[in-house]
Formats: sequence, C-alpha cells, structure tokens
Amino acid sequence: MKNYNDIATDGGSDVMGQVAEQHDRLGRCLKRIGSMIAVMSGKGGVGKSTVTASLADALTRRGIRTGVLDADLNGPCMARMMGVRDFKPSPKNGSMTAARNEFGIPVMSMGMFLPDERTPLVWDANSQRGAYTWRSMVEMSALRELLSDTDWGDLDVLLIDLPPGAERLQNLVDLLPNLAGAIVVTTPSVVAMKVVGRSISMATDIANVEVVGVVENMSVVVCPACGHQDKFFGETSMVEDLAAAHDVPYLGKIPFDHRLADCLDHGQSYLQTHRSKPAGTAILSIAEQVFSWTKTKSS
Repeated sequence: MKNYNDIATDGGSDVMGQVAEQHDRLGRCLKRIGSMIAVMSGKGGVGKSTVTASLADALTRRGIRTGVLDADLNGPCMARMMGVRDFKPSPKNGSMTAARNEFGIPVMSMGMFLPDERTPLVWDANSQRGAYTWRSMVEMSALRELLSDTDWGDLDVLLIDLPPGAERLQNLVDLLPNLAGAIVVTTPSVVAMKVVGRSISMATDIANVEVVGVVENMSVVVCPACGHQDKFFGETSMVEDLAAAHDVPYLGKIPFDHRLADCLDHGQSYLQTHRSKPAGTAILSIAEQVFSWTKTKSS
C-alpha cells in the first residue's frame, strides 16, 4: 500500500495550484479588512449570535464599516438576524456578492445557500459517516471560501460569529493566523461560567489570541412596563470576577429584553427603536469599547 509521499502526481487535479490560488485570494481579501474579531462562546444558548448582530449594528451606527461572517455552517442564523434571509449570493467579477442589509452591513452566511431554514447542511460523501469523518477539514475549506470569495468591500471590522465550543477558535486561527482578537459571550449561570473559563484559556493560552473582553448576556430581566430588574440566573458579579481572574477585560452586561429577540427574529434593528432601553445602552457601550480596542491595535 502506498502512502501519501509515494504518490508521484495529483492525477492532474492541480490540488496545490488550487490551494495556492485560494490562499492568494484570501490574502487579497484580508488587505481590505482592518480588524477581524471572533465572537465565541463555550456553550450554546448564551446569545452569542444576538451579541454579534447587535454589535455589528451598533458599530455601524458609530460610523465604523462593519461586516459579519456567519462561521456556524451547520446552524447559520445571521442571515435572518441581519435581515437578509432571502438574499441569494451570485458571482460577480470573480467573487461572490455579499448581502447588505438596510443599513449597508455586508453579511455572508451558509444559510443563504440552503433552500430554506429547515434544510440541513449535508456534505457530499459516499456515506454520511464518511462525511462526518472529514467534516472538520471540509468545514474549514468551506469557511475559507466564504471569506475569501466574498466581495466585502473595505471594512474596519469583520465580526466572525463562531459555532459554540471552545475548540472552534483554534480552527479559525489555523485559517486566519492574523485574527485580531476574540469576544467571549456568557450568561451568569453556573454551567456557562464553568465553560467560559475554558474558552478564555483556549484563546489566551492555546490559540494565542487576545481576548477583547467578556460580555455578560441576559444578566437581568427588565420589566418593560416599570423598568424593575430581577436576576435572570444568579449573582452577576461572578462574571466580572471570572474576567478579573483571567486578566481579561469585562465589557459589560446586557439585560434580557424580549424585544431584542423579537427584532432579530424578524431581521430588524433593535437599536433603531430601542437604543435608549437598558439593553440598548449596554450594547452601545460595549460597541464603543470594542471600537476603542481596535483603534489601539491599528495605531
């Protein structure tokens, strides 16, 4: 049996040439993007994608050219949240046209290539067991294409919405060694707190990525009628303590507001109508800190 090194040619497929061409396209794409920031969480259900969409909206309102890449290939939701669910990408001048929502934010998501939101992403393989074996490699290749083949235009910030799981950041770093930083999203629940500590360690100790800061989501629930606040999970000070223990910034807390979820479910901007609400002011404050962080990196 021959091993890989015994194969004299690639059978005419020019695999190395294709890889080199895609690498060049990626390099040209990245030259037009200021800072690429991953938004990550150790576990699902903490509102990471909500934070990504909200920050993109807030940064854009600040005059910062911001784009969103949905890196969750198997559970894409950014197209819906950003109001571009019905957009179908089309090739133009050798690249793929990004969707742009009503505020001009460019978005690319695997969800735009699927027939509808009920259709799962299935990779071509002789069997789905075989597809599962190669899934990590295939997903990274698909993500590379989504990034490098998209016409993003000139951006100050590209937010990359990662799938849940601490290990996802390392996969992204393998693809983008010059990733500027990562925002870690958590809730104050004990379970989420245990996992987010591992996520921070993955970023700082293993992936060697600077943590922009920790966002505490759904910290409290606010009564829309009277403004009274109640704890949603537990003692929110634990998140601040965790950030301090890992020597990373604490960006702030976003209270739960059902109107935020309602807006994003319908692809609408929460800040357009609710920016003065507690969640709105929190999102704007966090976005301002992210912007300040990017300025220190570019100076």
